[in-house]
Amino acid sequence: MNIDIYFGYFAAILTTAAFLPQLIKTLKTKKADDVSLTTLIMFIIGVLSWIIYGYKISSTPILIANLITLILNLLILFSKVYFSKN
Repeated sequence: MNIDIYFGYFAAILTTAAFLPQLIKTLKTKKADDVSLTTLIMFIIGVLSWIIYGYKISSTPILIANLITLILNLLILFSKVYFSKN
């Protein structure tokens, strides 16, 4: 296996895990006022673009990382919408 793939997986793990603290904080405090809705939506669109790109070039690290990142950020988005109504 090419060593480049290890860098891809390492980057995928770090960039995906970076969203866990925000999600955990949002769920614990039941507040997401500090999360910018515009930034979150732009980021989700960017992640969707990465998923398409990863699929087109058959890159497993890009696909896995961005699918997980998409799920985490959708959870943050839903939490923001839900908690702002309460």
